[in-house]
Amino acid sequence: MLDAATAKGYETDFYLWLMTNAELLRQRHLNKIDTDNIIDELESMAKRDKRELLSRLKVLLMHLLKWQFQVEIRSKSWKMTINEQREQVHLILVDSPSLKHQLTEKLDDAYHLALRAAIAETGLPKNVFPSNCPYSLEQTLDEDFYP
Repeated sequence: MLDAATAKGYETDFYLWLMTNAELLRQRHLNKIDTDNIIDELESMAKRDKRELLSRLKVLLMHLLKWQFQVEIRSKSWKMTINEQREQVHLILVDSPSLKHQLTEKLDDAYHLALRAAIAETGLPKNVFPSNCPYSLEQTLDEDFYP
């Protein structure tokens, strides 16, 4: 039977709730864990990882666009941002390889977000940029690719 204090702890002291449930799991006291909130947290963690991956893809694509279409003001910091985003995407995929299919499925969505951000940041007209992603996923993640 779930301890009422364990369930209440979720709302009042998240760290304590985590540690208490971890210990209950470790001791195999499965009838005392806060199952419903643990399920919610696990699903939230998965969604957060997916959002982070797509956010990093968006930033990467935006900087690739800036790199390609603002040749005259390319900077070392843009290149560093491109490299950092590629590295972070790689690290996320090392931890969660099943998210790789999300990159393939969401490349166009991430591109349209990146396109809006690039237009806003550069001040260039929308028609300067391709309406669809001009880079393959392989190019986008390739550490040697700079359009």
